[in-house]
Amino acid sequence: MTDFIHISLAFPTVIFTFLLVVVIAYWLAVITGLFELEDDAAWLGFGGVPAGVALSLFVALAWLLCLIGATVTSGGLLVAVPFAALAVAWLAIRTLLKPLRALFPQGETRSRSDFVGQMCVIRTGTATPDFGQAEVTAADGSSAVVQVRTTGADRLSRGEHALIFDYDKDGEFFLVMPYESEH
Repeated sequence: MTDFIHISLAFPTVIFTFLLVVVIAYWLAVITGLFELEDDAAWLGFGGVPAGVALSLFVALAWLLCLIGATVTSGGLLVAVPFAALAVAWLAIRTLLKPLRALFPQGETRSRSDFVGQMCVIRTGTATPDFGQAEVTAADGSSAVVQVRTTGADRLSRGEHALIFDYDKDGEFFLVMPYESEH
């Protein structure tokens, strides 16, 4: 166990050990809800997979390869180990992430703000400044029931159409206003 710790904290593995600690801190923040997995890793060449997942796997594999390389290599060759680990990890992750792309929406991540500007249909008996739910249809055809609130004295009844014009992050609801269709 002491050899493992010594190699983990010695050059060249210490570079990736620090990055692995950052990855662990990131995932703890994701688990506690401080971060969300919304951004696409297309800029890394891993399109369709969230950047946090792609980078985490990349760092973990590079750390493991560097740890192995540092164990079997000595002397002047140790300088080449981190570069070799990065190259092999990059190629391996590009191959390993291809099957994972099917688990994530291809090239499209949705957030609540995507519904702002969309039409919705009131699904509760009424929608008031204190309570209400509505059904909204996303661009991909899927629908969601969301919490809505009206402003002022507006009251909307079941089946009425409304326009979503804002999202309240603190209250986690959408603000809606009556919408009259032109036909």
